[in-house]
Amino acid sequence: MDYREKAVNCVKDTALPVQMQWFRECGSNLEAYCQKYGETEFFFAKVIEPGHVYEMGYPKCVCPEALAGGKDASFCECSRQGMIYVLENMMPQKHIEVEVIETVLSGAEKCRFKVTVE
Repeated sequence: MDYREKAVNCVKDTALPVQMQWFRECGSNLEAYCQKYGETEFFFAKVIEPGHVYEMGYPKCVCPEALAGGKDASFCECSRQGMIYVLENMMPQKHIEVEVIETVLSGAEKCRFKVTVE
């Protein structure tokens, strides 16, 4: 399965416009963005190492397809790819890496990702 294409189709008209607006409201500053929007009902973000490492994720699984059942943790690659896509659009001049820390589908309480910005 091409998770990148699936993720782009999922977030391009939903999460991307909202997060782009939030990012612009914060002066396109990721630390300010994490501080202002880092704890919402559907998203969290915190600074681990300013300018470089962040933890981002979801306090619960937000994927309608995963919530419908029958998906294992490998399906969370779609969420990882969606996060990469959003962040690359927010900061096109940066190299973005996103690593899965834990996900609801893997048995965790929430979905957590390590984001590295270079």
